[in-house]
Amino acid sequence: MQKPFQISRRSFVKRCAATAAATGLPLWFVQRELAAAQDAPPPPKSANDRPGIAIIGCGGRMGDDARAASRFGDIVAVCDVDDNHASAAVRQYGRDGKTPAKYSDYRKAIENRDVNIVVQATPDHWHTLVNLAAAKARKDIYSEKPLTLTIAEGKLVAKAVRDHQVILQTGTQQRSDRNFHLACELVRNERIGKLKTVRVFLPDGLRDGPFKTVPVPSELNWDFWLGQAPKVEYMKERCHANFRWWWDYSGGPVTDWGAHHNDIARWAIGQDGPIGIEGKVTIPPIEGGYTTPKEYEATLTWANDITQIVRTTPDDSPYGQILKQDGQRNGIRFEGTNGWIWVNRLGFSSSDEDLATQPLPANAIKLESSSNHMQNFFDAVRSRKDPISPVESGHRSAVVGHLIVIALRTAHEAPSYQIRSKSNGTVTVEQTGHKFHWDPVKEKFTGENARQGNAMVAREMRKPYDLSSI
Repeated sequence: MQKPFQISRRSFVKRCAATAAATGLPLWFVQRELAAAQDAPPPPKSANDRPGIAIIGCGGRMGDDARAASRFGDIVAVCDVDDNHASAAVRQYGRDGKTPAKYSDYRKAIENRDVNIVVQATPDHWHTLVNLAAAKARKDIYSEKPLTLTIAEGKLVAKAVRDHQVILQTGTQQRSDRNFHLACELVRNERIGKLKTVRVFLPDGLRDGPFKTVPVPSELNWDFWLGQAPKVEYMKERCHANFRWWWDYSGGPVTDWGAHHNDIARWAIGQDGPIGIEGKVTIPPIEGGYTTPKEYEATLTWANDITQIVRTTPDDSPYGQILKQDGQRNGIRFEGTNGWIWVNRLGFSSSDEDLATQPLPANAIKLESSSNHMQNFFDAVRSRKDPISPVESGHRSAVVGHLIVIALRTAHEAPSYQIRSKSNGTVTVEQTGHKFHWDPVKEKFTGENARQGNAMVAREMRKPYDLSSI
């Protein structure tokens, strides 16, 4: 009776050793994570255990999300205001002679009785209304990051998710990456001593324009695409993947890669949010072009004397050249009183190998574990327990980005700035905005410049694409 267990045990040990060798992660950590994975909820038992999924927003990021979700459920509905995107999704996700229902209005897709789960990857300015409608219909939600466009929207979404008792997973999938998990646990347990500085490096944004208006493509409902944002004439540079470079719809590098890395920074710091923020635009937008800055730097202060510095890293900058050697122009460096840890999607390194190779003690802080972000969501749907990136976490991490956006927008609107250098037609400047003080519990600005900051916590939604629409 003991032989099967012994074989299983040997197989487990070999698998752990192979995984540790392949990933560079410490053996003790791999053993713990794989053991936890073996105790995870079982996969669906039959076709009847596969929930119906509505895909809302069928371009760009949705390709990865839909492929991941289709492992655990059946795509029964697709929705996009661009008929080309919706029609392509119908063709791609048809199975066994059945094709998903096609919609151009997300509300109709959510009303479909075969839909149990909403997976959405719309532009950022649509996240909130889709999430609120899904929660109201009691459909579980996988929502791309950042969770919302504004701080005020995040409060509404968090309340709706809890009031209607639905599951929401924020698409900050780095929480399900073992490199980031290990880094955060080591920082939380002071393997680098007292945490002092967190440096977040992001790719720089785009600086193009001015752009010209052109006729709206026949397959696109442009007014619906604009949604809550101000009414403007169509430019192809505003639509689809380009949405992220406009304040009306997103936040540039801040809410693109920044949404992922700032979430990890907050996870490692272990606090709800920062208490201070200031921003500096170093390369401003071109008039008539994209409105988010190409390059910027922001400094956030946290309780316990922790400073977070978030900056873009173009290839020709000193930081950019260092990161280029790593093969990826972004990552996070945690600096403490006794060492440092560097982490990104390519790997993990530290000032001392023993920081990671020595197991944490039994009484150490252990963060929730997940090896697959979409599976973690579907496991939560079945168990009705929170996933690894629940709504409150998604909101608080999004707030970090929103605070940076507010600081940068006040910096760019500053009446004066100092020109630092000119080269190749590019002007490098320093436009420094106000210093803001933030109360992460009450979620409002306090003290000096509070009035200006609090005026930017929410934005007016254009009718009829406001809260009354759901």
